[in-house]
Amino acid sequence: MTETKAPPPPGVWPTLRANDALGLIKFLTEALGFEATVVYADGANVHHAELAWPPGGGVMLGSARPGDSVRVTSPGSFSAYVVTGDPDALHERAVAHGAKVTQELCDTDYGSRDFAIDDPEGNHWSFGTYPGAPR
Repeated sequence: MTETKAPPPPGVWPTLRANDALGLIKFLTEALGFEATVVYADGANVHHAELAWPPGGGVMLGSARPGDSVRVTSPGSFSAYVVTGDPDALHERAVAHGAKVTQELCDTDYGSRDFAIDDPEGNHWSFGTYPGAPR
């Protein structure tokens, strides 16, 4: 008997476009620990990819295409804050994979430990321990 996996619960999935989507997927998985759950591609043209963040959530991305509508994020214009339980280890991993650090590790005045990088496409990623305000 095969096990059927249930889809994840509804959530927010930021989306972005990339000039080199396969390269960005490689960077996000190897340098930062995202998991590629789906990649639909013809050669270097990525139609749709989903990268899960192991603690929850993720991003969707695809290759930039001529004629993309203005509703689609241009390559290099995306930014996100990603919650991590171990920013020091993630910072070390990102640096080891050549990430461009734009903010070194620091402790914030609201109790988070953060750092920030730019990915090879120029998108800005902040990582830290702040999980959001209680609901």
